[in-house]
Amino acid sequence: MRALTYLVAATLDGFIAGPDGGDPSGQEYFPITPDLVEFLVATYPETLPGPAREAMGLTEPGATFDTVIEGRASYELGLAAGLVDAYPHLRHLVVSTTLTDLPAPAIELVRGDPLETVRGLKAEDGLGIWLVGGGTLAHSLLPEIDRIVVKLNPWVIGDGIPMFAGGFRLTGFTVTETVPLPGGVQVITLARQR
Repeated sequence: MRALTYLVAATLDGFIAGPDGGDPSGQEYFPITPDLVEFLVATYPETLPGPAREAMGLTEPGATFDTVIEGRASYELGLAAGLVDAYPHLRHLVVSTTLTDLPAPAIELVRGDPLETVRGLKAEDGLGIWLVGGGTLAHSLLPEIDRIVVKLNPWVIGDGIPMFAGGFRLTGFTVTETVPLPGGVQVITLARQR
């Protein structure tokens, strides 16, 4: 069975974006440093957006994920940056109850229950499924998240979009690996406690 991995950058206080919900990439608290890019290219090259992959000459399919799922707000951040489909190299699903269509015909719009959609995806053959964000979708998919990979940044911002935006739901995970990067980010991998 395929695994669902929530791979996301977060601050020490658990936020994945600032209070305005805008694109956190490159913010002071989420710097994109050469060592982080090097780590991603070596470990999760399929998580880099299509234009970045092209610029780096990355053409091989990833070894970890072949599918990405994200919420409407996360998708719209890419749209605002001019990326109609940020991940054309992956099967791409966007979860939204408000959107009626998407400008990229290859992207699948999920208007129904995202939990049932992920359960269906996990039953299919293939590589892993990457949950890119956001916090509300992550909370709704928490029962199906098998792994969390946090690019933990050494900043506290006090307010913003939480990693899991929703009500109380006690769910245990165990740290399986920690990779400290020279620029200050620690990549922490956690597996669901079964």
